[in-house]
Amino acid sequence: MRTLVTVIAQISSLLRLFNLAFPSRRSLILENFALRRQLAAYKRSGKRPRLRQSDRMILIWLSRCWLDWRSAMVIVQPKTVVGWHRNAFRRYWRCKSRQRGRKPGRPRLTREVRKLVTEMKQSNPIWGAPRLHGELLKLGIEISERSISRLLQMIRKPPSQSWRVFLANHATDLVSLDFFTVPTIGFKILYVFVVLEHERRRVVHFNVTTNPTAFWTAQQMIEAFPYDTAPRYLLRDRDGIYSAEFRERVEGMGIKEVLTAPRSPWQNPFAERLIGSVRRECLEHVIVLNRRHLRRILTSYFDYYHRSRTHLGLDKEAPIEREVQGPERGKIVAFPEVGGLHHRYERRAA
Repeated sequence: MRTLVTVIAQISSLLRLFNLAFPSRRSLILENFALRRQLAAYKRSGKRPRLRQSDRMILIWLSRCWLDWRSAMVIVQPKTVVGWHRNAFRRYWRCKSRQRGRKPGRPRLTREVRKLVTEMKQSNPIWGAPRLHGELLKLGIEISERSISRLLQMIRKPPSQSWRVFLANHATDLVSLDFFTVPTIGFKILYVFVVLEHERRRVVHFNVTTNPTAFWTAQQMIEAFPYDTAPRYLLRDRDGIYSAEFRERVEGMGIKEVLTAPRSPWQNPFAERLIGSVRRECLEHVIVLNRRHLRRILTSYFDYYHRSRTHLGLDKEAPIEREVQGPERGKIVAFPEVGGLHHRYERRAA
């Protein structure tokens, strides 16, 4: 067996030597053509020979139709010709796949589309790529579902619906409550308890005390929601004043409590915004004498707050809707409110 393999190898070597010693006419013609082409490029160049695009195409063609083309390469190396051929192959298929008037591949997503998909996903955490793709198609945005899937992989998925979405979904059945403190002229501290209805930003109830207790706070819930007017949900923080006595009273009224996380006032935004408005627009401009004086000031302010003050959360409307008065109603007249801190403007006939 080894002798047969040796004989076959010797015969192959003899055939290779014969082809080298007596090349075919076709090989001689191709070799002569390749050498002449390289010689012409060498003559028209300076110190370093430079091949034209036509020279490169001819050498690539020779490499495809002549087996012994490497032996005729003098100016360039055979691997350079192979690199030219691969580059030409890529360019050919790139031009072939390119459509007229469009860049190759999928169009890049614009910044507006990326922002829209991110906002839609954050507002609808249970939606997947097919659902988002359907919504975008209805909005006239041409985008592939695969592109949305890749974009969703870069968006941090919330564990559940956001706190803001929860508040918006339950605004009609949700109230929030909170305490805030007010110093008096005698350096005493008064505690103000407020209950706010989310749907129309209406202050349902407020009261002032010098010594808040769990029993007093529970009694305020009874006064705020007599008979069958209790809401479904109550949003509050984890203050220690809401003890077992308060929780039992609220549970007996059929109200389900929603607690904010510790040290997270932003989870009770409506009540916090109300308290901030009371301070900025009223209490920071007066000196409180005593509890009776504070109640009178807050009563005046909340009357202005409900009837006159416009709210961004209500589309620039007041909790008690105001009538739009056109120029035909007469001249504009200002009415002072909250002791002159604010004014209400109406049109009155002369």
